[in-house]
Amino acid sequence: MYYFLPPVLGFCIAFLAVILPGLINMTAAKISLQEGRNEAVNFAFGASLIVFFQTFIAVLFARFISEHEEIVATLQEIGIFIFAGLSVYFFWIAKKPKKLNREAKIKAKSNRFFLGMLLSTLNLLPIPFYVFASMSLSAAGYFSFDKVPVSEFVLGVVLGSFTVFYIYIVAFKKIEKKTEFLMQNINIVIGSVTTFMAIITLLKLLYR
Repeated sequence: MYYFLPPVLGFCIAFLAVILPGLINMTAAKISLQEGRNEAVNFAFGASLIVFFQTFIAVLFARFISEHEEIVATLQEIGIFIFAGLSVYFFWIAKKPKKLNREAKIKAKSNRFFLGMLLSTLNLLPIPFYVFASMSLSAAGYFSFDKVPVSEFVLGVVLGSFTVFYIYIVAFKKIEKKTEFLMQNINIVIGSVTTFMAIITLLKLLYR
């Protein structure tokens, strides 16, 4: 279990985190439709390479934070306000997303591998996400910051992310209706998640 759980957890967490329509997986789908599957796979490889470095940095940072309890407490306090603010934004302020535009053209003809690296680099959300994910798993006893579990967790995240990208590449036409439904209701989904996280974090602070 010590060696089995980290890659499985990394895969599952990444899969669930990336499965919703986003810039990278939607771009992969559009490249597949307009330029072919091979170009889209190259794009996905480039994006996944950056995911590897982002996740590795996040886990190292999480290990440092976990060794300093005062930092953990401060982050939890800050997290309450962040999650609460995001909940207010997504429930009452954010505009309803527009319908997906499958006619959008990708004009740039540069190497798709490097385009994937570029877009993935611009997306900084995975770093704080995997910081908190790995810290939560460690606190629950399902993960440790030793070299082998860390390597396996990072590998699992990369494979999970690439799997989602590939699903969008090969099956976008089949799942397009479902992605449109998700996009139209994404604010409610995200708002519910952030509200839940704010409540859990508050309870942890109150009963620690």
